[in-house]
Parts: sequence; structure tokens; C-alpha cells
Amino acid sequence: MGHPQEDFKPSSSHDPQEERRSQQDHPYKPRRLLSRVYVVAAVFLLFLNFFLAQYDKFVLSYFQADVISSLNLSSSDYGVLSGYATGIVYALLALPIAFVADYVKARVWVLSVAALWWSLCVLFQGLSHNFWQILLARIGMGIGQAPVEALGISLISDLVDAEWLFVAESLFYVGVYIGEAVSGQIATAFNKTGTPWNRALRAVGIVGMVLAVITRCILREPERRSAMIPPIQASDDSLFASPLRKNWKLAHAKRQIKASVSQIVRMRSFWLLTLSAGARQFSGNVFGYYMPSYLSSIYPSEMSLLSRYGIIVGVVGSVAVVAGGLLCTSSGKWRPYMPLYLTGVGGMISSIFVILMVFSRSLAGNDESKGVRILYGVMSAAYLTAELWLGAFASLLALLLPPQTKTFCLAIYTCTIILIYSSAPQMIGLALREYEPESSAYVQKTRHILAILIPVGYWVAGIGFLLCIHKVKRDLRGDMVKTGRTSRRRKAGFLGFAIALISLTVALFVTSLVLR
Repeated sequence: MGHPQEDFKPSSSHDPQEERRSQQDHPYKPRRLLSRVYVVAAVFLLFLNFFLAQYDKFVLSYFQADVISSLNLSSSDYGVLSGYATGIVYALLALPIAFVADYVKARVWVLSVAALWWSLCVLFQGLSHNFWQILLARIGMGIGQAPVEALGISLISDLVDAEWLFVAESLFYVGVYIGEAVSGQIATAFNKTGTPWNRALRAVGIVGMVLAVITRCILREPERRSAMIPPIQASDDSLFASPLRKNWKLAHAKRQIKASVSQIVRMRSFWLLTLSAGARQFSGNVFGYYMPSYLSSIYPSEMSLLSRYGIIVGVVGSVAVVAGGLLCTSSGKWRPYMPLYLTGVGGMISSIFVILMVFSRSLAGNDESKGVRILYGVMSAAYLTAELWLGAFASLLALLLPPQTKTFCLAIYTCTIILIYSSAPQMIGLALREYEPESSAYVQKTRHILAILIPVGYWVAGIGFLLCIHKVKRDLRGDMVKTGRTSRRRKAGFLGFAIALISLTVALFVTSLVLR
């Protein structure tokens, strides 16, 4: 096997049965104009689905005070709604939904049905009148949104040629920043006109249902493309064995799950990449759910603050994530490692600007007009350095994972980091539950939380990503943990981590409900 880090070409497993495998790689061929137009339209539809799935989360953060007031919620209630209410069902259902999408080769159908369901649940959120109604609606939304990110990454990796994959995945992740930008504009408009927050959710629900139908009508299931790392031979062969028994489908599904889990367990880089991304997203979740309301409280006379905040997030964030994709595309033999440098170093630098954001008014001598100018400048710098990574990192994962179970493996990654970063609102909600949301003590406590948790998460993630570089090199060389039976020590390590993460999730969720 050659060295993918030198030429960045997908690897082949050199299996004699390769030609007859329906799920195995298909060579990259130059596309005709009509085919290129279809690919652009398909990526745009996937972007819209992801954008709407993210948009709802930002609506809740921008209207935090209104939501708490109109539904008579506590800080712990808000922490539940913005944390595990969707995070737990994400983790529980992302895996089976993604596996079914891979197993029946119907990723587009699964995405369309999921989009229709979560859009309906978003509509119900806009019709909620108390905590339990909106909690149930958000849990239902989490069920539908669980596979959206993994399906989008997986489909794009099979639709787009390898040389443009980093750019395409980066454009897909622009949905995160556009979602927050649109939320900021809507929040400003609604505040000026006195329009209730729940109308925004109703509108999202209706638009989402229409988009789900359009997606199903236009998108077609693409052929699977090859990975940079060949699948484990023994497990991969068993996936295509001839059916000899009546319960063949069940046995086949079990073998496919076992092969997928075995592949990612034996990769040297996968779990450190996942944990590092979890720490990075932990900080991002703290930022997204608490920074807008905190800044509004320290700049009460700046009526256009949320609007400008949203514009900075939308414009600078979008430019940064696309720039990250372009940097990786043009980095030649460094392409597989560039996402790790962008994420690690970029987050560490960004942490400095985040601290300046939090203390911007203090730096201006308590002058609001001067402080807000400092805020916009350092916020732009924070997003420009921190948000280079999402699309590039997703591209690297898609190219490292086995083609036939790519969506399922991506779901394992996404559900793990969701459980990690969903703990952030739960912890903060518990920490703030003794304070009145509008009080100065609440604002001061929030300031300390933002100034500590976000930079620490960025640095922990940055160190982890930089340590991953050597491990990714070994995986690309095919130097995985040797095949055969996985050692007991390695199994115990993964099992221990899973138990610890699940225990933390249950403990935080139950505590939040009991102390609400």
C-alpha cells in the first residue's frame, strides 16, 4: 500500500471480491455539466437541511429571556431544554438510524423522513405553553435531527470529487453560521416589534416540512466512494458472504456492526479525534447558548447588539469555515493533517479573543459605546481563528472511515461528542439555579463561567488534535492496532469510557430534573 499522505488518493483493499461488491468504491471520473449542476443542487439541499436543523438551537439562545419568562422556566429548566433534552435522544437514536440508512442503502429516504419529523416537532415547540410540552417537543425534535449531520457528511463525501471534498463539506457547515446570523436578525426584529418568540419556531417547522418533500423528490442515493484506510480484511470479507440461512439478514447486520466497531476501535486516531472534538464542541456549546444573552445584559442600551452579533457570526464564521476548506484543498501532501493544525492552533489563539469579548466592557472603562467597538473587533478575530475547522475535519473523518458503514461510524462520532458537549448547559444551569436571570449576581457568575470554560475547552481540544497528527499518519500508513482479537486492555478502556460518559449523562439529567 502506498502512502496516502503523499498523494492523498483513496486506498484500495486489493480484495479479489472487490469488483462484485455493490457498496465498494467507484473511481472518480470527470463529471459532465449536467452532473455537476446536480451535485451543486444536492449539496445545497443538504446544506438547507443542516441549516434548519441548527437554526432552532440558536432561536432558543437568542430568545432565552423571553422563553424563560413566557413559559415560567427556571435556569435549570433552560439548561435541560438546551442540553440533554435533545442530546440524549441524539445519542440514543443517531446510531440505529444511521445504521439502517447504510444497511438498506437509503440515506436520502432516511434524511427526508427525519427532516419531516423534526420539522413537525419544531412546530409543536412554537405551540407549547409550559416546560413539559416544550421538553417533549424538543425530545421529538432530537429524534429527527439525530442523523442529519452524519447523513449530510456521508452523502457529500460520495457526491463530490475528492479534490473538492474539503470545500464542499465546509460549505455544508456554513449552515451553522448562517443559522445563527438569521436568528440574530429575527431576534432583533421581534424585539423591536414585540413579536412572540414562538412564531419563529412555527415558521421553521413549516419551511422544514416543505424542504423534506423537495429533498426526497430531487436527491438520489449516490454510489459509495473509497476510503483512505482499507477496511479490515477478515471482517470486510464476511460482510459479503452468500446468504445460507433463513436469518441471513440478521446475521449480516450483526457482522456489519461488528466490522464497523472493530474498524474504529483499531484505528489509532479515531477516539482521540473524537474526544478532542468533544472538548472543542463543549466550549462551542457554552459560547452559543450563553454568550448572546450575557452580552445583551452587559450592553443593555445597544438595541442592535444581537443583530450585529448575528452578522459577525454569519459573515466571519462562514468565511472562516470555507477558508479552512480551501486551505486544506491547496495544502498538497499536508492535506490530511491541515484540519488538525487549523483546529488545534486556531482554537488556542481564539481563546485569547474570547476572554477579551467577555471582559470587553471592563477593558473600555465601563463605557458601553467604546466597549461594544472592542467587542465587535475581538469577536471577529475569535471567529476567524476558531471556525476554520468544521468542514475540513468532517472531510478527514469521511475519508478515514470504511465506505459501506461510513454513516454509522460518523454517527458513533457525533453521538459521543453530543453527549460530551450537551453536558455544558446542564452544568451551567445547575451552577446558576440559585440566581435570578436578570440579577447582577447572575451576570457576574455567567462572566466567570464563560471566561473559564470556553478557553479551557479550546486548549484541551487543541492539545488533543496536535497529539492526533502522529496517530493519523500511522493510520494512513495502514499501521492500525493489529488485527485478530482486540486486547482485553483496549476493550476495557473503551468500555470504561462508555460507562463513565453514560453515568455522567444520567446523573446530570436526573439532577437537573430533580432540582428544577
